[in-house]
Amino acid sequence: EKAKWIITQQLFFDSYNPSPPKRKFVNGETHLYLGRQYKLQIINSDLEFIKFSRGVLIIQSKDIHPESIEIQLNIWYKQKAKKVFSELLDFSMLRFKKYKIDKPTLMIRDMSKRWGSCTPSGKIILNTELIKASKGCIEYVIVHELCHLVHYNHTREFYTLQNILNPNWEKWKDRLEYMLL
Repeated sequence: EKAKWIITQQLFFDSYNPSPPKRKFVNGETHLYLGRQYKLQIINSDLEFIKFSRGVLIIQSKDIHPESIEIQLNIWYKQKAKKVFSELLDFSMLRFKKYKIDKPTLMIRDMSKRWGSCTPSGKIILNTELIKASKGCIEYVIVHELCHLVHYNHTREFYTLQNILNPNWEKWKDRLEYMLL
């Protein structure tokens, strides 16, 4: 009886969460890294490396087919994520000294629905895609997951701790919500 109205409402709300454009991995396409957009420049070369300079993400490779560029870029993102996430975890651990928690094991992997998670055994898992967000957003996720090592569930005590350790967390959370998984 209300099917037409329900479908109309679903379409309306879906319009606020558009699916991301399908990446083509070609020259001129923009890609995010640490919250900034970089224009992709692909160069056919015997040297193989990826670097960024002045708003350009340069990929030099023997194989410049889009599928290969996608693989190379994903490997590069994972390498950068390991380094940046580890540094931010070490920095964030300083806030938790008085809570006497052990430094968690950090894992990085592709996750389709979450930016991060924390296991009961003390592992923090971060989404590789998080490397595309700003450092403030990454730090928010890390601190959020570290708070779970003190208060495992999303209780009032958990949010009180998060407010103490990262008073601007809602701003960073909102920014992440604009990034599409």
